[in-house]
Amino acid sequence: MNGLGAAAKRQVKSGMSYTRMESPVGKLLLAADAQGLRQLSFESSKRAASVQPGWSEDKAPFAEVIRRLRAYFGGELKVFDLPLAPEGTEFQLLVWNSLRTIPYGETISYAQLAQQVGNPKAVRAVGLANGCNPIPIIIPCHRVIGSDGSLTGFGGGLLNKKKLLALESRQLSLL
Repeated sequence: MNGLGAAAKRQVKSGMSYTRMESPVGKLLLAADAQGLRQLSFESSKRAASVQPGWSEDKAPFAEVIRRLRAYFGGELKVFDLPLAPEGTEFQLLVWNSLRTIPYGETISYAQLAQQVGNPKAVRAVGLANGCNPIPIIIPCHRVIGSDGSLTGFGGGLLNKKKLLALESRQLSLL
């Protein structure tokens, strides 16, 4: 992220709160600190985040996040405006910021995303960064598809990716 060592990162992680919420795409784990939302994880995923020692369970700090996620799943919210604090490399943060510019209901390819971040030859690196997105749905990595239009990997599973894209194209209401 910004060159913090492991000890400094642990200090940043203290004060983390978490909660779980039921959603149309399965149970989600939300984690945040004073800087903002740090994780949204599909609990049924192979790469699901887990609650870390020192985190405290508290639903109160997530009231607005949960309200907006429910509005999104209900087809009422197209853009998330929440304090986010994802941790990653400079390149990952660049990719994740670029993901946030993909309009609701639209998709782009990994090659197009690589061009957007100014490195057209970095398609694989963009794919890896996309796959490491700690805040899916809100940072819409599900809007990235293969160059041939195929649905490719998604941490929440391809079925959930399909559901999210169908919701955004108004082919499905998840609530």
